[in-house]
Amino acid sequence: MIAILVVACEAAFWVLLAAGLALRYVARKPRLGAAVLLCEPLLEVLLLVVTAIDLRNGAEPDWKHGLAAVYIGFTVGLGHHTVRWVDARVAHRWFGGPPPVKPPKYGMARAVHEWRAAARWILAAVVALGLLQAAVWYVGSGGETGSLRMWQQKMGWVIGINLIIAGSYTLFPKQAPKGNEDAAVEREPAGK
Repeated sequence: MIAILVVACEAAFWVLLAAGLALRYVARKPRLGAAVLLCEPLLEVLLLVVTAIDLRNGAEPDWKHGLAAVYIGFTVGLGHHTVRWVDARVAHRWFGGPPPVKPPKYGMARAVHEWRAAARWILAAVVALGLLQAAVWYVGSGGETGSLRMWQQKMGWVIGINLIIAGSYTLFPKQAPKGNEDAAVEREPAGK
């Protein structure tokens, strides 16, 4: 049941996103569209409550409970950015909005961009780690928590990989091609 609920929450995320954007741009009701988009965190609350109830009712923790924690973590860390990313592209493609700002390609501006992306992924992994650890404590020493620990290790890998990627852009910044020095001064907007 938990795995089905995770899939349902993911599908509902995209349905709510499409409905919110349709209300914002097609129906020209930006406040109502924003209200629908603000309902998306309720999906994660529902998933968290159902997972906790399932564990409380004696279910042995397995990969599905870990998946629920990871899904919630990744929605917390990446959900808002995903909504903004899709919103900018929908507004530009179909409703005459400005073109989305492209990330910088070179130099320290690119390194800063990569650190911001890494921060989102690391936040997602840390939230998932916290939820997984809470589940381990909730189950207690009498329960089998190996599958939850396995997910914790995977979240450690996510953190490590993102640190390596962002660090590589800092230590070895990509240089603009010769004769294209203007590309080196591209910047990402401060709000990203």
